[in-house]
Amino acid sequence: MSRAHVAEASGENFDALVLGNSAKGLVLVHYWTPKAGPCMVLMPRLVALAEAYGGRFLLVLANTDELSRIAHAQGVTSVPTVKFYLDGMVVQTIHGAEPDATFRAALARFVSTDDDRLRREALQAHQQGHTETAISLLARAAVERPDDLSVSVDLAKLLILAEQPERALNLLATLPAQARLDGRIASLLVHLQLLDAARQGPEDADTRLAADPNDAEARLAVAARALLEDHPEAAMADFLLLSQTRPDYRDDIGRRALLALFAMLGPEHELTRRYRARLAAGTS
Repeated sequence: MSRAHVAEASGENFDALVLGNSAKGLVLVHYWTPKAGPCMVLMPRLVALAEAYGGRFLLVLANTDELSRIAHAQGVTSVPTVKFYLDGMVVQTIHGAEPDATFRAALARFVSTDDDRLRREALQAHQQGHTETAISLLARAAVERPDDLSVSVDLAKLLILAEQPERALNLLATLPAQARLDGRIASLLVHLQLLDAARQGPEDADTRLAADPNDAEARLAVAARALLEDHPEAAMADFLLLSQTRPDYRDDIGRRALLALFAMLGPEHELTRRYRARLAAGTS
């Protein structure tokens, strides 16, 4: 293996390559076999990560067909398995061909990255009153680390503070579907969608809703405006009806709005208890 930050383990060099180098910094060992498809899928991704991190950790490839005794001694019972070593000890283990985001999250515990630097610079710029500079730095970090949802969350929050909710909404709405299910993303996204509905919804929403109770656009606008005007119970009643009558509308925004309000109010709040029960029972 000719790459600068990747090495192949053997019976002779394992102790020095892994345990010895772990005294100087983080070492990741990919226990693999060419017989397992997931190993072959994961390996190029790990190599790409090692190159992207530019020497912040060493990736060691350990073929368990050739190193079965070592793998057994290291507690490896299935492949692919990736073990993180520091100071001669295993500090993290990931089983299976997990997404890159899983590995980046684990690596963040032990090494710094360029996007960490960009995020620190962005925070400093914002604290000094240079919010547009901070937004530009985070936008750069988001492009360089698309799997790091923390960057997207930070960027969306800064855009909201900069009174640019449309840009924040576009940023989050274009994330992959799985990313939009992340709790941090989901709560921000529904917040922005409700702001957008309150601002951009039809001005005659009340009239339209009186004429057609199934008008989803009008009901969402009425509910969102009630929420902004600090009438949460009225808003929740409309969100509940919207979820029951039009769950297909905007990814079931009625239900998502209710869940966001439950989280905001807390589980013991009277409205949370009442509307959570109604939502579960399917009654209004």
